[in-house]
Amino acid sequence: MLKGYLRQDGKKGIRNYALVAYTVECAHHVAREIQYNFRDKGVHVIGFHGCAPNDYANQMMQALCTHSNVGAVLIVSLGCENLNKEALEKQVIASGRPAKTITIQQSKGSRNSIDIGKAWIKQQVEILQNTPTVNMAMDELIVGTICGGSDATSGITANPVIGKVFDSILEQGATAIFEETGELIGCEHIMAERASTPELAKQLVKTVDKAKDYYMKMGFGSFSDGNAKGGLSTIEEKSMGAYSKSGNSKIKGIIKPAICPTTSGLYLLDVVPDGEPMFGWPNANDNAEIAELIACGSHVVLFSTGRGSVVGSAVAPVIKICANPETYNNLAEDMDINAGKILNGEATLNEVADELEQCILNLGNGKLSKSEELLHQEFQLAYKKFNQLEPGCLPG
Repeated sequence: MLKGYLRQDGKKGIRNYALVAYTVECAHHVAREIQYNFRDKGVHVIGFHGCAPNDYANQMMQALCTHSNVGAVLIVSLGCENLNKEALEKQVIASGRPAKTITIQQSKGSRNSIDIGKAWIKQQVEILQNTPTVNMAMDELIVGTICGGSDATSGITANPVIGKVFDSILEQGATAIFEETGELIGCEHIMAERASTPELAKQLVKTVDKAKDYYMKMGFGSFSDGNAKGGLSTIEEKSMGAYSKSGNSKIKGIIKPAICPTTSGLYLLDVVPDGEPMFGWPNANDNAEIAELIACGSHVVLFSTGRGSVVGSAVAPVIKICANPETYNNLAEDMDINAGKILNGEATLNEVADELEQCILNLGNGKLSKSEELLHQEFQLAYKKFNQLEPGCLPG
């Protein structure tokens, strides 16, 4: 049993954060100054850097500001940007959360805006810290997964561990989301065999084909120099390792960023933009993908890494599962789970999977992840374009 914070829509979060959400890079400094003194009190900064309009950014910001882990939102605007701050505030208020917008151009500049924001956030923090928790069942939990800094050990230890945990929590009624379609190239037909319907099987293949086409047109694949130095030989080898994070359960559907699963089960998150390449690299770094997993409702994100990554995230905690024992020894303060013990013969795959599942339960009862303890709250939101989901992607 977990402990959660009940929201007006009936959903529950495992955290009760306040967000300071900037609507353009020009307001980022003011937002950061408001948040800084509260960064260890559950106040996070998120935002969109761009000035040109983008539907994806509006949808992502609305999804994140009404996420189950969020209890209050302060919107910080310059005043002349294109992100729809009025719609964002309305969405937050309609969800039952307190919201306030500060427009720097109308609030006598940076200093006064910072003072107004600090006073409002201080008030909200006091309210949020006194919010009672309620019981939360496993079938109310959504868990996302990503791998970053992969090496030759990732597909042998950490990724299969995540797959086993996915199978276990899915049996208990939870929802699980995996993604990185650009790193599933070569696995599409294997994955399609696990589809819950023939229509979904076709869409799974089509989604990976889209990613392959996108990367070919951009002139690069989802395979870095760091992957090669870590012992990975080909995109196919990397793909097989990344695919193992999904486990063996039936795949229920495909979703896109800011779309939450309609029913419990296992879902593939399609993160590669639709249409001809317009915005460059689909995900500039791991945090852009983490934000998309969270925007789809993930309460927590399982992050597998072989070479090592120290990032966390705003809005939802990140659990680090280290695949490589040498990396774990170097970065023990940043890692939650040492899956490298499997290579050393110190633990079995099942034992580490049990350890990871217990780590998720502990997180759902208030314990902090390593990245939370270190106040890692990275966040990035880029320009993207997505079409509507096609028929057959969702159950029913």
